[in-house]
Amino acid sequence: MPRESQAASQEVHTEHSVMVPMRDGVRLATDVYRPAKDGVSLYGAYPVLLQRTPYSKTREDLVLEARFFTSHGYVTVLQDCRGRYESEGGFTKYTAEGEDGFDTMAWLAQQPWHGGKVGTYGLSYAAHTQAATACLKPPNLGCMWMDSGGFANAFHSACRNGGAFELRQLTWAYKEALESPEAHAHTRTVKAALESQNIFDWFRRLPWKKGHSPLQWTPDYEGYLLDIWERETFDDYWRKIGLCTEEYYDEFSDVPQVHMSAWYDPYSRSATDNYVALSATKQGPVSLLMGPWTHGARSITHSGNVDLGQSSIIENSFGADFNHLRLRFFDRWLKGTENGLATEAPVKLFVMGGGTGHKNTHLRLDHGGQWRSENEWPLARALNTPFYLLPKGGLSSHPPEGAQPPTTYLFDPEHPVPTVGGNISSGQPVMAAGGFDQRESEEFFGSEEPYLPLASRPDVLVFQTTPLVEDVEITGPVSVHLWISSTAVDTDFTAKLIDVYPPSPNYPEGYALNLTDGILRVKFRDSWEQPELMEPGKVYQIEVGLLPMSNLFLKGHRIRLDISSSNFPRFDVNGNTGENPGTSPVRVTALNSVYHEDGRLSYALLPVIPIGS
Repeated sequence: MPRESQAASQEVHTEHSVMVPMRDGVRLATDVYRPAKDGVSLYGAYPVLLQRTPYSKTREDLVLEARFFTSHGYVTVLQDCRGRYESEGGFTKYTAEGEDGFDTMAWLAQQPWHGGKVGTYGLSYAAHTQAATACLKPPNLGCMWMDSGGFANAFHSACRNGGAFELRQLTWAYKEALESPEAHAHTRTVKAALESQNIFDWFRRLPWKKGHSPLQWTPDYEGYLLDIWERETFDDYWRKIGLCTEEYYDEFSDVPQVHMSAWYDPYSRSATDNYVALSATKQGPVSLLMGPWTHGARSITHSGNVDLGQSSIIENSFGADFNHLRLRFFDRWLKGTENGLATEAPVKLFVMGGGTGHKNTHLRLDHGGQWRSENEWPLARALNTPFYLLPKGGLSSHPPEGAQPPTTYLFDPEHPVPTVGGNISSGQPVMAAGGFDQRESEEFFGSEEPYLPLASRPDVLVFQTTPLVEDVEITGPVSVHLWISSTAVDTDFTAKLIDVYPPSPNYPEGYALNLTDGILRVKFRDSWEQPELMEPGKVYQIEVGLLPMSNLFLKGHRIRLDISSSNFPRFDVNGNTGENPGTSPVRVTALNSVYHEDGRLSYALLPVIPIGS
């Protein structure tokens, strides 16, 4: 009988809270799951799997994963990150994980049950810890499966974005301060104070001030949050291991690795950027897996209020659940099992769209989609096509002609455009992730009655195609190139790409489905390191980077691009003064303009995939 079949029936013995020393003497609490028989760990060396997490090594889902892998012939190790749960030291988000990961790998190499190579795995922060460790190239690292994490560059995406700050960092800090035992270990009063806060009220009073915020009773969390919010230029802090894998691509471990994320996940750009760079320079092999989900929600068919169909669930299309899918990967690269994995296409992505457009029994839009294998990302056959912003709201592959007046709107930072879905994690209860009809409702923070479509707002410019005469697939990176001016010395421009469904019995007004978005703080138009204020009234050319996407726009639908200057609370709101809105409460209105005429052609650059190719 093959070893894998025998291993699948093995018992599991757990050694709890082994204290693993780091180079500075701090000890990290570590649980070791070993194959066993009759309650006793089996003698011998095994391939090792490691997950390092700030969310408790005893969390039920993590324990179940560890027991699964161990029952299939692995030693599985779960570790609390520094300063979290049972580990010693103080927690510093992201930047301590490289050295701690390396030291943990060195400790594993000294254990008698260590079989020579270690595979790493984990979601979100547990993917950040993997990328940070790989930047230091531990010699016994054998392979990695990074699920929805592992910053390519946290300054460009997932902490900051286009110069703006992602406010999900605020909800993360508050939630962790509330739930983490170390935050209120010494007093019930601290816990009670945190629980009494109304996070919605605090979002109405930004920026937060040191000692006067919902985190004032947990100064470590408050200090961390206010520190990164204040760091608005790309300096050495943002280049650190744990925040900027880009800076360490040359040193990054050359091992088999999977970069996994999803179209409604905040780490979609990190996954695709890491794949592009590392697949070009490493033998790996390096793979990319992009689903249609929100953050970590790979076992349900919907993202927000849209349903992607049963095929969107991994086990329904890959012939194995997520644990067995990863097991196949680890068996190939840690046990040498010839299971055909090495011959498969390196890229697997879910192309959204193609559904009926009806409202299903769960009252969600049936958007549909299907998986597809590819040999590269971005797709070589993509035709990067300009879709020009036309006067009076058109969007076309044919540019406008002649002199045209700009489209102008008043941006009032005291009345920002509310966020309706998108690439968000840890945003609850203030933000909702995924795809939604782009209209205000009581579900979305900042919405106001009578809850009209966002397109009706005077500060949202809408550019859309005529109804499509044939299906159009857009798959790849998306960017928006604008000629703009402002009465302010600084302002933001936002862009959102939308699939507009025609009216139907289920949706008499149609359905405007958000697909991807982006933002640029204009003072960063030429440099992330040295921002430069605008001259009021002067015309500038800017580029707004949107997160990658894949969607099939069906015949009869419209491709729509919304341009505005805010998307709150997804991003902090620019006060138009040139100051950092994380530290300055001063806000003034700005008259912003977008140009679309000869010599000043504004357009979205969309990667169109020839149908049937």
